[in-house]
Amino acid sequence: MAIGASEISSLGDELYKALVAGSTISNIRDRNSQIDIIDAYRIQERMISRRLNAGEKIIGKKIGVTSKAVQDMIGVYEPDFGQLTDAMLVPDGTNVDITTLIQPKAEGEIAFSLKRDLVGPGVTAADVLEATDYVTACFEIVDSRIRDWDIRIEDTVADNASCGIFAIGTERVDPKDIDLAGVTMKIERNGIEVASGLGAAVQGSPLNSVAWLANTLGRLGLPFRAGEIILSGALGPMIEITAGDTFLLSLSDGLGTCRLNFE
Repeated sequence: MAIGASEISSLGDELYKALVAGSTISNIRDRNSQIDIIDAYRIQERMISRRLNAGEKIIGKKIGVTSKAVQDMIGVYEPDFGQLTDAMLVPDGTNVDITTLIQPKAEGEIAFSLKRDLVGPGVTAADVLEATDYVTACFEIVDSRIRDWDIRIEDTVADNASCGIFAIGTERVDPKDIDLAGVTMKIERNGIEVASGLGAAVQGSPLNSVAWLANTLGRLGLPFRAGEIILSGALGPMIEITAGDTFLLSLSDGLGTCRLNFE
């Protein structure tokens, strides 16, 4: 049984207020035993509506929970998604004030930019390839409004898939020219390698995760629009961030680098 509209609004508002205040709240799943993933997306929608009412604009989507390790951790076996707004995008090389975040962690990803709409259901990896303008390196800084990252699927979905900020690199690569599943990743923190990964870690290929989202959104009556940015999922583990850290993401196959500094 779905929870009521007033509770949906209340939880979405609570998450939005935590975002604005830079604070955390207790997890969502323990508030009401009837909360399910559909309720969680309704809470996310409320939280995002508050951001849009404050002047932000939707510029894309992010896909989360793409790796088996994370799926096992939160007890769900398909990805989730969140909305990207213009306020989340920072330039490559930015000096980020860490006090503007709550409990951030860094992930290396491949970002897609679409040149035409993708409308599911029925979207295949080949369709994604045809619709993509370019792919590039991306740092996603995930950030949870849920205290101590005490999350399961209902919590992270409600919290807009734990979106924080993101940056994309300056290289632009036609995905038809490379094997995205074979792309290798390296993340350095303060010049020391702290993570590595492979494109195949994302649902076998990032193309598959983007197709999954196009089809999931299609069933909800939501298209991907030309010009949108899609973060296709982490190629490796989340990395802790502290003030003073410099992070460098490097991807193979010409996808280039992305750098963020935290002050």
